[in-house]
Amino acid sequence: MEPARQADLTRQRILEAGYAEILRHGFQAASVANILVDTGLTKGALYHHFPSKKALGLAVVEEVIRAYLDAVMHQPLRHAASPMSALLGLLDSKSEPTEDDLRFGCPLNNLMQEMSPVDEDFRAALNSVLREWQDAIRDTLLRAQGAGEIRAGVDCHAAALFIVSAWEGCTGIAKNMQSRTTFTACMSQLRAYVASLRTP
Repeated sequence: MEPARQADLTRQRILEAGYAEILRHGFQAASVANILVDTGLTKGALYHHFPSKKALGLAVVEEVIRAYLDAVMHQPLRHAASPMSALLGLLDSKSEPTEDDLRFGCPLNNLMQEMSPVDEDFRAALNSVLREWQDAIRDTLLRAQGAGEIRAGVDCHAAALFIVSAWEGCTGIAKNMQSRTTFTACMSQLRAYVASLRTP
């Protein structure tokens, strides 16, 4: 039996390998055999931590994708002294795509497109992550509105929905076109929209 610390490390290795495999191939085409090769583990070790491929996929959504968004987007926005500056700064920091962004796109968006129509558990998990992202943007806009940084008439809920939708759209189109220029141009327009919400 694995000691607790070793078990945690083994589980984390499987999650990371599972995420990489799903990012490269999608969930349905993801290969458990490839994950085993990447981790050097046996099938029994993998299924000890995740009883099925689906359980691993859902854990990737919850523990990798959700955790990433929380660390790089939600937390910085929640703790920002100036909500509007933080949101614009976040858009600036994401304006240049990585090679993986262009090649593989957004893992959240990829899974929504692939799995939401065919699996209710995936749809619910992905919708929860998406809703958290939208709520983080909405709360940021509401705080900015309360501080007088954006116009009083802005519908923060609708604006947050648009911002998240446009962000995902920029990534999806850039992936399809394999175009850094397309992504940068799209994100610059999104930033301009957010900046336009400011109080004159």
